[in-house]
Amino acid sequence: MRRLTLFAAALASAAMLAPANLEAQNCWTNGDTAGRPSPLDSAMVTMGDDVVKVCYGAPSARGRTMVGEGGTHPFGQPWRTGANEATAIHLPFAATVAGVEVEAGSYSIYTVPGADSWGIHVNSVADRWGTQMNAANDVGTGTAPAFANEHVETLNLTFENASADAATLVLRWEGYRVEIPVARR
Repeated sequence: MRRLTLFAAALASAAMLAPANLEAQNCWTNGDTAGRPSPLDSAMVTMGDDVVKVCYGAPSARGRTMVGEGGTHPFGQPWRTGANEATAIHLPFAATVAGVEVEAGSYSIYTVPGADSWGIHVNSVADRWGTQMNAANDVGTGTAPAFANEHVETLNLTFENASADAATLVLRWEGYRVEIPVARR
């Protein structure tokens, strides 16, 4: 009986140390995700004892111009920052995303591509399909610098330069690299 009590105490202790957004760790809650032309992907980073996770659909260019003049996602027009569902970020602590202050929770991120910088919209509705964006639900908007990059066929999001309090969410696609700062506040 004592071992069972110690085991239960250890489980409770582990639950308290686990990220506050455990249910958000499963990115895809919208039913069947098999057979989609754009694969689903995610990126995670540990900041201190917490895990930040971004969930997105990863489209491929397939010989098309996707971003910029003449592209499917032209400069100055909002984009869901991926394919299928809107890209979502799950934060277990109050943070800033591209300078936008947010409370702990889940948010969608959509972008407005530009030649030298991209607009970053942080929206309070994390679970939504496509570009059905309602700016009234925006928590705020910021900007992130865009740099020339070698061609990347399939959209890729990664976390880089991580510390206990900050990381950079890096978007790479076609000839672009966009650096979105994420920091604990």
